[in-house]
This record gives sequence, C-alpha cells and structure tokens, in this order.
Amino acid sequence: MPNLENLRKQAKLYVRWHRDCHHPVAAEIRAVLPRFKELTDRQILDRDFKLGDAQELVARQSGFESWQALKTGVQAMSKSDPPTVATPEPIQAEAQLFTADIEASCAFFTAKLGFTVVFTYGEPPFYGQVKRGNARLNRRLVCEPVFVGDIREREQLLAAAMTMESAAALRDLYLQYQAAGVAFQQPLKQEPWGARTFVVRDPDGNLLLFSAPGS
Repeated sequence: MPNLENLRKQAKLYVRWHRDCHHPVAAEIRAVLPRFKELTDRQILDRDFKLGDAQELVARQSGFESWQALKTGVQAMSKSDPPTVATPEPIQAEAQLFTADIEASCAFFTAKLGFTVVFTYGEPPFYGQVKRGNARLNRRLVCEPVFVGDIREREQLLAAAMTMESAAALRDLYLQYQAAGVAFQQPLKQEPWGARTFVVRDPDGNLLLFSAPGS
C-alpha cells in the first residue's frame, strides 16, 4: 500500500530537482503532465514548478488524476488493508556509460542504434541521456581512460543490458543494426539457458547487451 508521507517527500524532491535544474526531471514532467507535453527541457526548467505541480506528478505516476484523488485512495486502502511497514522501492534504473565525446556518442546512438536524445547538459556538453523505448542510457564525459588495457572485451564487462519483448523483435533489431554497419562484440546467438543475445560495442568501447527470451 502506498505511504502518503513517502509520496509527499517524493513530491518535495521533484520540486528541489526542478529548482536545481536537474535535467532528467524535465523529461518525467513532460511525459506525465499534459500541460508540459510540448515544452523543451529548458522551457520546463525555466517555468514555475510548485509543490502542487509536483504532487500532481506523483499522483499521476501512481494512477490517480490528482493529489486529492490519491489521498482519498490511500486513505481508503488504509482502512481496508492491515497495517504494513513501508518498504522504499526504486521506481526507475538507468545505466551510466562513460564517453570521451558526448556529441559523437549522441550521433552514434541516434544514427546507428535508433535512440533519441533526451537531453545534453553543459557548454560544451559533459552529460547527456538517450532513450529507445523504455531503455534510458546516461552518458558521462570522462577525459581519461576508465579501464586499462582490453579488460572490458576480455572479461565481457557489460555497460548496459536491454531486453526486447520477443526473439523475433531481437532478430529484427539485429538485422537493422547489421544494415547500419554497427560493430558487434558478439553476434546474435542462443545462450545455453535459452535466451537469445547479441552485444554491440559503441565507439568508446562500452558493451551493450540486447537480449530476448528464447523461442
């Protein structure tokens, strides 16, 4: 059962992130609140974003139309359900990749892998995010080697893992990437445990696993 006090804290956190110009929160606001749908990250971060806006954001993320509706729903559940101890749970996870050139990395992910740029930050940019479907990858500029030697390829150290809905979808994606001239660390294959996988290597040496249930 949702804990109303935790939801209030989450709303206050969104307000602070907006005040601090934390770009990922702009994407969440645009995706959830209709009145922000057509605005850019910069426009969203420049606009007023009050606690009431953040509470509406939290309510809609929880499946309610408004904060009042969420409060009513939580109160109703608290009367019918036995008391439980609230357990904080993550609502989203994002992989972090290291790159020597944010703009070149954006170009690779958009032109070769079919991702779209969510945002880049800094002049010149030193941080950014791309997405495809529900997969979001953050990229952080690092001007010196993160790994020494060829340990990433030798030990198959994955930077991110993304799951497709079916083996057919994975195969189609693999063929698209073949046609685009993408460099594969591992071609499409079936693993001993049944899953189908392939691994892409980006220009910075990050290894990206794409997988799907076997069929």
